[in-house]
Amino acid sequence: MKLLKKSLKIVLLLLVLLSVGVWLFTKTLHPTYEGELQLASISDKVTVFYDEVGVPHITAQNQQDAYIALGYVHAQDRLWQMELIRRISAGRLAEVFGKDLVRVDKFFSGLGIEEAAEKTIQELDKNSEAYKLTEAYLNGVNQFIEEGATPLEFYLVGLEKENYTIKDVYNVFGYMAFSFAVAHKTDPLLTEVKEKLGESYVNELLSSYNENLTLNKTTNKKTIHADFSIAVNEIMDKLPVSPFIGSNSWVIAPPKTKNGKVIFANDPHIAYSQPSVWYQNHIKTPDFEIYGFNLALMPFPLLGHNTNYAYGLTMLANDDLNFYVEENNPEDPMEYKTPEGYQKYELWDKHIKVKGGKDTTYQVKVSKHGPIMNGLMEQVKDKRPIATNWIYTQLPNKLLEVSYKMSHANSLQDFKTGAAQIHAPGLNVMYGDAKGNVGWFASAKLYELRDSLSSKMYLNGASGKDEIIAYLDFEENPQAENPSWNYVYSANNQPDSVRGKLYPGYYQPEDRAKRIVELLEPKNDFTKQDVAEMIYDVTSPVVPEIGRELLASVDKSSLSPSAKKAYSVLEKWDGEYLKTNVAPTIYNRFLYEFLTATFKDDLGKSFQLFIDSQLQDQVLAQLAKREQSVWWDDVSTTDKVETRNEIITTAFQKAIAFLQNQLGENVDDWTWNRVISVEYEHAIGKAGGLLRKFFNVGPFETIGGNEVINNQIFKLDSTGVYKIHAGPSTRRVIDFSDVENSIAIMPTGQSGNVFSPYYKDQAQKYVDGEFVRMNLNEEDIKKNKNKLVFLPKK
Repeated sequence: MKLLKKSLKIVLLLLVLLSVGVWLFTKTLHPTYEGELQLASISDKVTVFYDEVGVPHITAQNQQDAYIALGYVHAQDRLWQMELIRRISAGRLAEVFGKDLVRVDKFFSGLGIEEAAEKTIQELDKNSEAYKLTEAYLNGVNQFIEEGATPLEFYLVGLEKENYTIKDVYNVFGYMAFSFAVAHKTDPLLTEVKEKLGESYVNELLSSYNENLTLNKTTNKKTIHADFSIAVNEIMDKLPVSPFIGSNSWVIAPPKTKNGKVIFANDPHIAYSQPSVWYQNHIKTPDFEIYGFNLALMPFPLLGHNTNYAYGLTMLANDDLNFYVEENNPEDPMEYKTPEGYQKYELWDKHIKVKGGKDTTYQVKVSKHGPIMNGLMEQVKDKRPIATNWIYTQLPNKLLEVSYKMSHANSLQDFKTGAAQIHAPGLNVMYGDAKGNVGWFASAKLYELRDSLSSKMYLNGASGKDEIIAYLDFEENPQAENPSWNYVYSANNQPDSVRGKLYPGYYQPEDRAKRIVELLEPKNDFTKQDVAEMIYDVTSPVVPEIGRELLASVDKSSLSPSAKKAYSVLEKWDGEYLKTNVAPTIYNRFLYEFLTATFKDDLGKSFQLFIDSQLQDQVLAQLAKREQSVWWDDVSTTDKVETRNEIITTAFQKAIAFLQNQLGENVDDWTWNRVISVEYEHAIGKAGGLLRKFFNVGPFETIGGNEVINNQIFKLDSTGVYKIHAGPSTRRVIDFSDVENSIAIMPTGQSGNVFSPYYKDQAQKYVDGEFVRMNLNEEDIKKNKNKLVFLPKK
C-alpha cells in the first residue's frame, strides 16, 4: 500500500511538472506587445502602441524604419498565415500537409505564377521607393523569423522556418489574382454543355447574362462531365488559405450626407478562415500616414485611409482567363500547330516535395497561349491539349507599384494613375476624399476578341483567328468620377457598356447592387451610423420575386395543410434573412429541389458544380420566369415530357416533406437559425477533435444569406444545413466629417497567434453587426497601455 501511494505521488508530481512545463513553454510563444526590442537596420527609435483590439500604431522618423517594424509585428501575429500563402503558388503545400495536397501543388505550380514572378523581379527598378520599402518590410519579417518565437503550428507539423524574399510577395499576388478568376470553373462547364447537350441548352444559359441587370453606371460614355471545372473546384476547396470571392463598396458624395462630407464603405467578400485575411496597421512618419489592411506578405495595404482619402476594392469579375484548344503535331507530340507552322512546346521542369512520401517530378508543356493543363489534373479526361491563357502571367506585372501608389497618393489624379496600372486581377477600385471627390474605376486590362466569339467557350489555338485583337486603354474602362447622382458603388455587378456593348465577364446577379441603389437613392442625409446599419443589411429585393414566380406554378390543390401554410409564409416574404425568419429556410430548400429537378438529370455529376457557381446565380431569375425551357423536361422519364408546373410543384412538395422530416411538423419552428451557422476554420483545426476546439473560432448563429449586403455565403446541397464559408472579410466605414473615429470590424481578431488576447476578441461583435474604432488621434493612441519600442541594434 505504501508503495502504491508513493507511486501515485510520483505520477501526480510528474503530471504537475508536465503541466507547468507546457504552460511555461506556451508562454514563450505569446506575441510581444510591450517592452523594448532591438532591430537591425533601423536608424532611430520606432514606437508601436497596440490598441484595444491589437492594431499596431507605428510611429517612426522615416518610412524605411516604419516598414521594418511593420514586417516584424506583422510576422509575430501572422507568420503561420504568411507561410501557407507563400507556398500555394509555389506548389509547396505537400511539404507541410503530405500527399493529399500534391494535386493542389501540381495545379498551382503549373499555372506559371512563379515563372511570371521571376521575370517581373528581374525587371524591377531596384531604386524605386516601392522596391526599397518592400525589402525593408521583408527585413523585419525575417528578423522576427530569426529572433522571435516560433508559432505553435510550426511545432505541430514539424516545419522549419525559412526567410522570405520578394518572390514570395509576388507569389501572394499570383494567388490573389487566380482566386479572383472565375473562368476556370465556368468555361469548361459551358463548353461541355454545348458539346454534349447542344446549342439551345448553352444559349439559354448565356442569354440570362443580359437580363435582370442593375448596371453600374459610368461617366465616360465612349450528362455532362465537366472534369476540368470539377477538378479546379475540388482544388480550391482543399486550400488552407482563403480564396477571394466578391465584395460591396459604396462612396457617398457630400450632397447626400448629413454633415456634407464623403462617407466611404467597403466589405470585401473572402472565404472565412482563421486567422482573418486582413492585418490592420497604422503607420505614421513626418511625411506619411496610412491606416491599412494588408494581406499576408504584402507591405502595402489594398484597403486604406488617412485624413485625406480612403480607398478599397471589390472584384471586377471581368474575363481575364481563356482556354485555348491546341492541336498537336501528329508526328511529334512536343510540337503544336500555329498559323506559321508547328512550334515546339516550352518545357518547365517541376519538383514537389511530399511530407512522409515520395517526391514528385513532372514537366509542364507550355504553348504561346500558356501552360497545358491536361497533365496537371488526373481528373481531366479531355484528349485535346487545353492551354490556360491568363492575362496575369501574359502581361507585365506592376502590382507592387500599384499597391505602393494607392497607399501613397497625393490626389485623386495621383491615385488614379496607380489604379490604371492594374492588369489582373480585375478590380473595382473605390475612392473618396476629404475634398469631396468620389470615384469608381474598373481597373484591368480589358480586351477585344473578334465579333461573335464568346470568351466563355474554349477558343481555337491553332487557327490564329481567336487571338486577342486589342487591349483597351484605361480611359475606355467603365468608371465614374463625381457623378451627378452623387454616389458610386460596386457589388460585382455588370458594369455599363464598353465600346457600345456590355463587357463580358462573370458578374454576380443584381441582388446586392439593386439593394444598394434602393437604399442610396432616396436618402440625402446619410450619417456614419446609417451606413454602418446598411453594411449589415440582410434584405434581398430579388429572391422574394423569384420565390413568388415559382410559387405561381405550384398546384395548391395538391398541398397538405402544412404545405399551404409554408406556401403562404413564402408568398408574403419580404426577403429578410433574420435568425427567427421561417421563409429563408423554406425558400432555400425549395430552391435546391427546383434546381435538382431542372438540371440534375442533364448535368449529372457536374450538377453540384453548377449550383455552387456564379452561373447558376445569374441564370436563376430569368429561368424562374420562363414558361418554356429546354431544361424543364426530365430526361430520366422516357414516357413523358414534364411541364414547368409539374417540375415546380414536385419540387415544392419535396421541399416541404424534407423540412418536416428535418425540423418537425410545425412550420413556425423552421427558423433560419436552426439550419445556418458560421465557423472560422484554422488549417490545423480542420482536423477536428481537440484541435478544432483549440484553433477554430465558433460556431456562431448569425443573420444573412447568399447575395444580401451582409453576404453570408453558403453552398446549397442535399443536407439542408448551410455552413457559411465566406462573407465580409472586414467591414469599414470612413466618415470624413469625423475621420479620426472611423469604424471597422474583423470576423475573428487581429492576431493569428492562438495565445494572443486578440485571436478571437472581435468574433461576437462581428456576427452582431458591431464595430470598433480605427483610431487616427495621436493623443488617444498614446493612452494605450501596450507599448513596444524598437531600438537600433548595437
